Amino acid sequence: MDALFYGFTVFLFAAVILGIEAVYLWWMGTHGKAAQRISRRLQIMSGGVGRSERISILKQRRFSANEAADRLLHQWPLAHRVDRLLVQSGSRYAVEHFLLASGFCFLLGLGLSARWPLPLPVRLAFALLFGAAPVMLARRARARRLVRIEEQLPEAADFIARALRAGHSFTNVLQIVGTELSEPLSGEFRIAREEINYGVPMSEALHNMANRIPLTDLRYLIIAVLIQRESGGNLAEILGNISLIIRGRLKLAGQVRVLSAEGRMSAWILGALPFVVALMMTILNPKYISLLWTDPVGTKLLWVASGMIVFGVLWLRKIIHIRV
Repeated sequence: MDALFYGFTVFLFAAVILGIEAVYLWWMGTHGKAAQRISRRLQIMSGGVGRSERISILKQRRFSANEAADRLLHQWPLAHRVDRLLVQSGSRYAVEHFLLASGFCFLLGLGLSARWPLPLPVRLAFALLFGAAPVMLARRARARRLVRIEEQLPEAADFIARALRAGHSFTNVLQIVGTELSEPLSGEFRIAREEINYGVPMSEALHNMANRIPLTDLRYLIIAVLIQRESGGNLAEILGNISLIIRGRLKLAGQVRVLSAEGRMSAWILGALPFVVALMMTILNPKYISLLWTDPVGTKLLWVASGMIVFGVLWLRKIIHIRV
């Protein structure tokens, strides 16, 4: 009986391991980087591109599928800022969907805060924190995407320089870079190439790419290309020098990030500690902490503590934010 049980356990373990490996191989074969690169090349060779890589011929982006809502949102300046954030983060959601998600999160936070005996300002702050969750996620996606593009810029500059030395025109180089490089930078070059095909001047197409990717290094690269088109010069050599500068700056930024890691972690812990402690005390002993909003002195102390926390978080952010 023991031998049968041990044999069954061994075979079950082997079956689970093989199942996990089969799922991993299937995922890498259908959704991995190599599979996506092959799929993109097949689409380009067949004369088509992905639906998500298509741009509209119209200069104005749609904020909603409904015509009336789209016109209303275009008259709202905040909607344009939200759309810029979504474009820079690489999100496929429209402004309408983003605003609806923010409203839903706000109502969810308001409903959750109603379960505890909290004062109205604290409930509103809790609901606003939940409502700001989509903005935080979009800003985080934007930061991660910009970091990834910044890491790809030296390779793109070297690639463009080698293609120019081989005798290709800059317009053809945009198409080659959009085909050969990996995402997300290749998609931006494909959009610039499509804008040029639609009749947009090259300078405007490059400026549009700089607006979609607010990176100083990319602006240097674009300015070098535009100046070379006006005054002439060896663009391949200029791009090679820009690639060396970007690599050196990224190396220095990595060293600074390593040296400031302890300070950034301390800032996160110190910033989150008051809220975590208040939440735990509210759950474990609500009568004890309720004096902060039931007693007038406690309310004053709560406002003073909130102001000091905000000041401390801003001060810590200023200390750990080192610009390279």
